[in-house]
Amino acid sequence: MTSSIFVALVGRPNVGKSSLTNRLVGEKVAIVTSKPQTTRTRITGIVTREEIQYVLLDTPGIHRARTKLGQRMGKAATDSVAEVDAALMLFEPYGELNESEQQMIADLKAKKVPAIAVINKTDTLKKESDLEIRKQQLVEFGIFKTITAVSVKEDKHCEELFELLKPYVVEGPHYFPEDAYTDMPEKALVAEVLREKMLLHLRDEIPHGVAVTVERFKEREDKNLIDIDVNIYCERKSHKGMIIGKGGQMLKVIASEARMECEEFLGAKVNLQCWVKIKDDWRDNDFLLNNFGFQK
Repeated sequence: MTSSIFVALVGRPNVGKSSLTNRLVGEKVAIVTSKPQTTRTRITGIVTREEIQYVLLDTPGIHRARTKLGQRMGKAATDSVAEVDAALMLFEPYGELNESEQQMIADLKAKKVPAIAVINKTDTLKKESDLEIRKQQLVEFGIFKTITAVSVKEDKHCEELFELLKPYVVEGPHYFPEDAYTDMPEKALVAEVLREKMLLHLRDEIPHGVAVTVERFKEREDKNLIDIDVNIYCERKSHKGMIIGKGGQMLKVIASEARMECEEFLGAKVNLQCWVKIKDDWRDNDFLLNNFGFQK
């Protein structure tokens, strides 16, 4: 008898949700940087272990929204919780829980979603007793079925999460092919890789104001080659100059790194062409947000 489980990974920005998703899937399905709010939409990772298929929903970090894009990111996280069989809520070992985290805990309780608390970044612990203090704080909320601790960075105890999720699986068919690891279209993966490279190379405020759309994705029949045309939208003329860089050097570095990674997961040579365009304040424009694929 086969069974499946849909699991939402939720938590504050930069707590390690995308890194954990990639670790559990064993493939890179979500972009990862050290900057908060890297994940903008819900990313699906798929793991099939014999009769059980785990469908992992990596969600945007919960935070106080300052733009319409931020509001949609928050909604993607809360909507995901309503649709799953269980949730993994990630925490750091230190720091006060913010308002958004407490609201997410309240949502989990209201929706009666079985929730497991995962304290990540145990590699940063100063002493073991600090972990027990954090665990006790989480126990007091009274909603977590289990409280566990992992280090995604050091790959410690991540594998144990599959066992902790087993009590919540639902008998029924697998929803994805056995060898699938994500349901994201290849065009969406290309756009995310480009955005990751911009997050890594550009100053903080610029990549958060960037959207990437793939305008052409065409495989050449006579060659193992894919032609990809991409538009990069930014909010300011000054930002466009920084993305392109002096003599086009910054854009060349970003595109070159993105092309190499795309060739790896597409299994073909890639001819990647990028254009940078300005759309003033697109993060607060409902029409543009819809066009760029951010669900309302």
